[in-house]
Amino acid sequence: MKKSITLFVFIATLLCILSFSIAGKKNLPPQGKLIINFKNYVGTKLLQLDSSIYKNEAGQTFSVTNFKYYVGKFLLKDKTGRQFISDDYFLINEDNEPSKQITLSDIPAGDYISCHFIIGVDSIHNCSGAQSGALDPVNAMFWAWNTGYIFLKLEGKSSVSTSPGHVFEFHIGGYKQPSNCIRSVALPIDNLKIETGKTSTLTIKADASEVMKTPTTIDLSKLSSVTDFHNATTIADNYKDMFSIIK
Repeated sequence: MKKSITLFVFIATLLCILSFSIAGKKNLPPQGKLIINFKNYVGTKLLQLDSSIYKNEAGQTFSVTNFKYYVGKFLLKDKTGRQFISDDYFLINEDNEPSKQITLSDIPAGDYISCHFIIGVDSIHNCSGAQSGALDPVNAMFWAWNTGYIFLKLEGKSSVSTSPGHVFEFHIGGYKQPSNCIRSVALPIDNLKIETGKTSTLTIKADASEVMKTPTTIDLSKLSSVTDFHNATTIADNYKDMFSIIK
């Protein structure tokens, strides 16, 4: 008898859980997806690794051999002030075409007017050791000696560089003050519509020349290597402005 009562209670409890789960799904607001395409440029020209020659703000010619960076903590704001927040991180790698297209899911339907995200990796994930996915050390964006992530890598060659082989390298990371290189980006959008059951798209331009441009012009004959906290925040202040919306 006791077994029968116990079984009945178990089944009744299970049915209640299922009914609440189904009801919860029915009460979810209409949702859609957003694909964000990142297109890397140098000024007005699409970035081409190894093959193209560019000119920086100091008038110095250079080529790019490697360009990748972390973006994450996306926040979309609609006309009513409602916000959609994602905690995911993505590694945008010029040498890996699929990485330049990211997807945000379960976004409430609405008309969105701004996109916010960070360049870098927050302190919690920096202190969590080696991780998986975009944050996997296999991506060569993890300083094992510092147990932290490299937020951005820009590498290339320039005849004015005094480094061996005329290379230049900017490996920027660090989340602790006064060397915090995490930067926030806020981009206005002209009415991005998210519709129920549909996938919308947004294209973001990343201008690699900004890494050496504004607010501080980088002279590659004087500064061709930043791989620790020295000068890192100067480069971070520059790359904060490298993003814009392509209409």
